[in-house]
Amino acid sequence: MCGRSLARAVLLLGAQLTALGSVAAVEIYTPRVLEAVNGTDVRLKCTFSSFAPVGDALTVTWNFRPRDGGQEQFVFYYHMDPFKPMSGRFKDRVGWDGNPERYDVSIRLWKLQFDDNGTYTCQVKNPPDVDGLVGEIRLSVVQTVRFSEIYFLVLAIGSACALMVIVVVVVVLYQHFRKKRWAERAHKVVEIKPKEEERLNQEKKVAVYLDDTD
Repeated sequence: MCGRSLARAVLLLGAQLTALGSVAAVEIYTPRVLEAVNGTDVRLKCTFSSFAPVGDALTVTWNFRPRDGGQEQFVFYYHMDPFKPMSGRFKDRVGWDGNPERYDVSIRLWKLQFDDNGTYTCQVKNPPDVDGLVGEIRLSVVQTVRFSEIYFLVLAIGSACALMVIVVVVVVLYQHFRKKRWAERAHKVVEIKPKEEERLNQEKKVAVYLDDTD
Protein backbone atom coordinates (compact mmCIF):
# COMPACT_ATOMS: atom_id res chain seq x y z
CA MET A 1 0.00 0.00 0.00
CA CYS A 2 2.82 2.35 0.91
CA GLY A 3 4.61 1.45 -2.32
CA ARG A 4 1.59 2.39 -4.41
CA SER A 5 1.25 5.76 -2.66
CA LEU A 6 4.92 6.52 -3.22
CA ALA A 7 4.71 5.60 -6.89
CA ARG A 8 1.63 7.75 -7.26
CA ALA A 9 3.40 10.72 -5.64
CA VAL A 10 6.43 10.30 -7.92
CA LEU A 11 4.21 10.24 -11.01
CA LEU A 12 2.34 13.34 -9.84
CA LEU A 13 5.60 15.18 -9.16
CA GLY A 14 6.93 14.22 -12.59
CA ALA A 15 3.76 15.47 -14.28
CA GLN A 16 3.99 18.79 -12.44
CA LEU A 17 7.65 19.22 -13.41
CA THR A 18 6.83 18.41 -17.03
CA ALA A 19 4.01 20.96 -17.05
CA LEU A 20 6.27 23.57 -15.47
CA GLY A 21 8.97 22.90 -18.06
CA SER A 22 6.52 23.31 -20.94
CA VAL A 23 5.24 26.59 -19.52
CA ALA A 24 8.79 27.89 -18.99
CA ALA A 25 9.95 27.08 -22.53
CA VAL A 26 10.85 29.97 -24.83
CA GLU A 27 8.52 30.23 -27.84
CA ILE A 28 9.93 31.64 -31.08
CA TYR A 29 7.90 33.40 -33.81
CA THR A 30 9.23 33.92 -37.36
CA PRO A 31 7.64 34.48 -40.79
CA ARG A 32 8.80 30.97 -41.87
CA VAL A 33 9.11 31.92 -45.57
CA LEU A 34 10.53 35.16 -46.94
CA GLU A 35 11.32 36.46 -50.44
CA ALA A 36 13.61 39.39 -51.25
CA VAL A 37 15.21 40.92 -54.33
CA ASN A 38 18.90 40.49 -55.08
CA GLY A 39 20.99 43.51 -54.07
CA THR A 40 18.45 44.86 -51.56
CA ASP A 41 18.29 44.72 -47.77
CA VAL A 42 15.96 42.46 -45.81
CA ARG A 43 14.86 42.26 -42.18
CA LEU A 44 14.81 38.78 -40.67
CA LYS A 45 12.11 39.12 -38.05
CA CYS A 46 12.25 36.99 -34.93
CA THR A 47 10.20 37.58 -31.78
CA PHE A 48 9.76 35.43 -28.71
CA SER A 49 7.77 34.91 -25.53
CA SER A 50 9.26 33.79 -22.25
CA PHE A 51 7.96 32.88 -18.81
CA ALA A 52 10.91 34.69 -17.19
CA PRO A 53 11.49 38.45 -17.45
CA VAL A 54 14.11 39.56 -19.94
CA GLY A 55 17.44 40.21 -18.25
CA ASP A 56 21.16 40.45 -18.91
CA ALA A 57 21.39 36.68 -19.26
CA LEU A 58 19.43 36.75 -22.52
CA THR A 59 21.33 35.30 -25.48
CA VAL A 60 20.37 35.21 -29.15
CA THR A 61 22.11 33.10 -31.80
CA TRP A 62 21.50 33.35 -35.54
CA ASN A 63 22.87 30.67 -37.88
CA PHE A 64 22.55 29.88 -41.58
CA ARG A 65 22.15 26.64 -43.56
CA PRO A 66 22.71 26.99 -47.34
CA ARG A 67 19.92 25.70 -49.54
CA ASP A 68 22.26 23.50 -51.54
CA GLY A 69 23.58 21.89 -48.37
CA GLY A 70 26.83 22.39 -46.57
CA GLN A 71 28.00 23.27 -43.09
CA GLU A 72 25.95 25.53 -40.84
CA GLN A 73 27.43 29.03 -40.64
CA PHE A 74 27.44 31.65 -37.91
CA VAL A 75 25.48 34.83 -38.68
CA PHE A 76 25.01 36.85 -35.50
CA TYR A 77 25.17 36.68 -31.70
CA TYR A 78 23.65 38.89 -29.00
CA HIS A 79 24.40 38.95 -25.27
CA MET A 80 23.86 42.38 -23.70
CA ASP A 81 25.55 43.76 -26.84
CA PRO A 82 25.43 42.66 -30.49
CA PHE A 83 28.39 40.69 -31.84
CA LYS A 84 28.85 40.76 -35.61
CA PRO A 85 30.85 38.11 -37.50
CA MET A 86 34.48 39.08 -37.98
CA SER A 87 34.88 36.93 -41.08
CA GLY A 88 32.88 34.85 -43.51
CA ARG A 89 30.08 35.57 -45.96
CA PHE A 90 28.14 37.81 -43.55
CA LYS A 91 31.01 40.08 -42.51
CA ASP A 92 29.92 43.76 -42.78
CA ARG A 93 26.56 42.59 -44.16
CA VAL A 94 24.51 41.98 -41.02
CA GLY A 95 23.29 44.27 -38.25
CA TRP A 96 21.17 44.19 -35.10
CA ASP A 97 17.58 45.34 -35.62
CA GLY A 98 15.89 44.08 -32.46
CA ASN A 99 14.71 45.30 -29.08
CA PRO A 100 14.86 42.68 -26.31
CA GLU A 101 12.62 44.76 -24.05
CA ARG A 102 9.90 44.25 -26.65
CA TYR A 103 10.85 40.58 -27.15
CA ASP A 104 12.22 41.39 -30.61
CA VAL A 105 15.56 39.84 -31.63
CA SER A 106 15.48 40.57 -35.36
CA ILE A 107 18.50 41.23 -37.56
CA ARG A 108 18.96 42.90 -40.94
CA LEU A 109 20.92 41.61 -43.92
CA TRP A 110 22.41 44.09 -46.40
CA LYS A 111 23.18 43.72 -50.10
CA LEU A 112 21.55 40.35 -50.61
CA GLN A 113 23.21 37.80 -52.90
CA PHE A 114 21.86 34.67 -54.53
CA ASP A 115 24.20 32.68 -52.29
CA ASP A 116 22.15 33.90 -49.33
CA ASN A 117 19.37 31.47 -50.28
CA GLY A 118 18.78 29.09 -47.41
CA THR A 119 17.41 28.67 -43.91
CA TYR A 120 18.18 31.12 -41.11
CA THR A 121 17.69 29.91 -37.55
CA CYS A 122 16.95 32.08 -34.53
CA GLN A 123 17.64 30.60 -31.09
CA VAL A 124 16.77 32.49 -27.89
CA LYS A 125 17.74 31.57 -24.33
CA ASN A 126 16.39 33.59 -21.43
CA PRO A 127 17.49 31.80 -18.23
CA PRO A 128 15.93 30.00 -16.56
CA ASP A 129 13.99 29.54 -19.83
CA VAL A 130 16.53 27.79 -22.04
CA ASP A 131 14.37 25.19 -23.76
CA GLY A 132 12.13 25.61 -26.76
CA LEU A 133 12.08 25.16 -30.52
CA VAL A 134 14.43 27.09 -32.78
CA GLY A 135 12.77 29.59 -35.13
CA GLU A 136 13.42 29.17 -38.86
CA ILE A 137 13.15 31.48 -41.88
CA ARG A 138 13.52 30.09 -45.41
CA LEU A 139 14.87 33.00 -47.45
CA SER A 140 14.59 33.06 -51.25
CA VAL A 141 16.65 35.69 -53.07
CA VAL A 142 15.13 36.44 -56.49
CA GLN A 143 16.08 38.62 -59.44
CA THR A 144 12.86 40.63 -59.37
CA VAL A 145 9.61 40.51 -57.47
CA ARG A 146 6.90 38.27 -58.83
CA PHE A 147 4.56 39.63 -61.51
CA SER A 148 1.58 39.44 -59.21
CA GLU A 149 3.27 41.75 -56.71
CA ILE A 150 4.25 44.23 -59.43
CA TYR A 151 0.76 44.06 -60.91
CA PHE A 152 -0.97 44.82 -57.63
CA LEU A 153 1.52 47.60 -56.84
CA VAL A 154 1.02 49.27 -60.23
CA LEU A 155 -2.73 48.79 -59.96
CA ALA A 156 -2.81 50.42 -56.52
CA ILE A 157 -0.69 53.38 -57.64
CA GLY A 158 -2.68 53.77 -60.86
CA SER A 159 -6.00 53.68 -59.01
CA ALA A 160 -4.80 56.30 -56.53
CA CYS A 161 -3.59 58.58 -59.34
CA ALA A 162 -6.83 58.14 -61.29
CA LEU A 163 -8.88 58.97 -58.21
CA MET A 164 -6.84 62.13 -57.63
CA VAL A 165 -7.31 63.21 -61.27
CA ILE A 166 -11.07 62.64 -61.05
CA VAL A 167 -11.31 64.67 -57.86
CA VAL A 168 -9.32 67.55 -59.40
CA VAL A 169 -11.48 67.53 -62.57
CA VAL A 170 -14.68 67.54 -60.54
CA VAL A 171 -13.49 70.46 -58.41
CA VAL A 172 -12.37 72.46 -61.48
CA LEU A 173 -15.68 71.85 -63.30
CA TYR A 174 -17.65 72.78 -60.20
CA GLN A 175 -15.76 76.04 -59.83
CA HIS A 176 -16.14 76.77 -63.55
CA PHE A 177 -19.92 76.27 -63.63
CA ARG A 178 -20.31 78.16 -60.38
CA LYS A 179 -18.50 81.21 -61.82
CA LYS A 180 -20.47 80.92 -65.05
CA ARG A 181 -23.77 80.85 -63.15
CA TRP A 182 -22.83 83.92 -61.14
CA ALA A 183 -21.78 85.71 -64.34
CA GLU A 184 -25.13 84.93 -65.99
CA ARG A 185 -27.00 86.23 -62.96
CA ALA A 186 -24.97 89.43 -62.94
CA HIS A 187 -25.59 89.89 -66.68
CA LYS A 188 -29.36 89.49 -66.21
CA VAL A 189 -29.32 92.08 -63.43
CA VAL A 190 -27.48 94.52 -65.71
CA GLU A 191 -30.01 93.93 -68.51
CA ILE A 192 -33.00 94.35 -66.20
CA LYS A 193 -31.89 97.73 -64.82
CA PRO A 194 -32.06 99.68 -68.16
CA LYS A 195 -35.41 98.13 -68.99
CA GLU A 196 -36.76 99.02 -65.56
CA GLU A 197 -35.51 102.59 -65.93
CA GLU A 198 -37.11 102.89 -69.38
CA ARG A 199 -40.42 101.61 -68.02
CA LEU A 200 -40.34 104.14 -65.20
CA ASN A 201 -39.58 106.94 -67.65
CA GLN A 202 -42.51 105.92 -69.83
CA GLU A 203 -44.80 105.90 -66.82
CA LYS A 204 -43.61 109.37 -65.86
CA LYS A 205 -44.24 110.69 -69.37
CA VAL A 206 -47.76 109.24 -69.36
CA ALA A 207 -48.45 110.81 -65.99
CA VAL A 208 -47.21 114.21 -67.18
CA TYR A 209 -49.30 113.95 -70.33
CA LEU A 210 -52.41 113.13 -68.36
CA ASP A 211 -51.80 116.06 -66.04
CA ASP A 212 -51.44 118.44 -69.00
CA THR A 213 -54.61 117.09 -70.54
CA ASP A 214 -56.57 117.70 -67.36
